This record gives sequence, C-alpha cells and structure tokens, in this order.
Amino acid sequence: MVDYTEGAGYQYHTHVAPGDVGRYVILTGDPGRCESISKLLDNPKFVAYNREYNCYTGYLDGEKVSVISHGIGGASTAICIEELAKCGADTFIRMGTSGGMQDDVIGGDIVIASGAIRAEGTSKEYAPIEYPAVASFEVVNALVEGAKKVGASYHVGVAQCKDSFFGQHEPETKPVGPELLYKWDAWIKCGALCSEMESSTLFIVGSYLRLRTGAVLLVVANQERAKKGLSNPQVHEMDKVYGTTIEAIRRLIASDKA
Repeated sequence: MVDYTEGAGYQYHTHVAPGDVGRYVILTGDPGRCESISKLLDNPKFVAYNREYNCYTGYLDGEKVSVISHGIGGASTAICIEELAKCGADTFIRMGTSGGMQDDVIGGDIVIASGAIRAEGTSKEYAPIEYPAVASFEVVNALVEGAKKVGASYHVGVAQCKDSFFGQHEPETKPVGPELLYKWDAWIKCGALCSEMESSTLFIVGSYLRLRTGAVLLVVANQERAKKGLSNPQVHEMDKVYGTTIEAIRRLIASDKA
C-alpha cells in the first residue's frame, strides 16, 4: 500500500503511531466525548486529532488504554479500527447511543450487542452478507458483569445497523420507503433490540483482523413506544455506559494478566 503520509510515521487518517495506543481501545462516535472519557483513566494524555478521530491514551490497572472517536457510520469506523490495529490495539469496545425497537427497551436502558444486523454498506466490502456480525463472547460477558456492577438496566441481544439516520426516522419520505418499512418491521419481529450505525462494521472488521470486539449502547428513546402511545422517556446521560465499559475493561485486563 502507498504511504500517503510520505514517511511521517503515523497512520494517514488517525495520525496515530505505534506506541501511541494501548491494546485496549474505547470507541465513541463523537470527538467531543473523548476528553471527558479519558478522565476515567489514570494519567490521560492527548495523542492526536485529525478529521473525526480524536485520540487520548491513559492507564487502567496499570495497562495502557486508549479512547478514540470514529465519527458517524461504518466507513469511518472501519478506518479507525484498521489503523489502530496496525498500531498494536487488539480489543475494541464501542460505547454509543441507539434507539430502542422492542417495547421493553426504554430510554435510559443500555443494550449490550451480542450481534448486529448488517443493514449498512461497509461490512459488505469485508465479508459476504451471509457471514454474521457477532461480538466476542469474552467481551460480551465482561460488559454484562460491568453493567451489573454499576447497576444498569441492561439487555443483551441484536442491534440493527444502518447507514441512514433519516431512513430510519423518516422512511416514508424516501424513494425506497416501502422497502425500509418492510425491513424495519422484519427486524422488530425478529427481536432486534435497538438501532444504531457502527457495531456491525466493528464486529465484521474485528472478525477479519482477529480482534476482540464489543458494543454497549445507551437507549436514548424508543420510536416504537411513541407510535403506540406508551411513555417514551428521552435520556442522554452516558454515565452507566461509561461505567459499564470501564468495569468491562478492568475484567478483561485481569483475565489477560491471569
């Protein structure tokens, strides 16, 4: 592959170099969250900020842990994972937001994704559509234990991933609206818990690169509850998601050391 940095020594998009990041990585969509998340670590240091990629590295239980944003959607997420893997990272946990799809998935709950529906485009450039997008069993278990530790109301199951936010929320306005509505109904009937935009790419790229992956998602609200006239609280506070992730990484660190 051509070195587009012309010998600068760092990855082209993230501006991260070997030694800058730990093997454990916390992924988040919003670059603005990275500094606050990094404060959950010991001795956090700013690494780089380029495009949608804002990176900090600190320590947790003596092990180097990094936080980096990946922007919105699968394409930028795949670049982030690929470039950090080249720099030595092997464990990635995405923490982000989602919309509930089942009636019992309420704003303020968290979803630990055991797998994801590949209704986005990026993962199709890595694996045939028949290949499932699944999280690492070890990471899912660690996230469940983390959720219990922080007292979160959590669900474990399948997340639906798409490329178009407004295709989900305003499908009837789109030229392919009937197809979107048909599939959305199918995902719900199949038991999908929530909808977001990156986990399927994370799981597929992780499978290909032999990385450990997981995702923990805040349910901001639930449009299906709103349609039925049920209470639909909106929650934006991420503390339980942050706490779940940190506790999960602690467990993975302890297990790896053992």
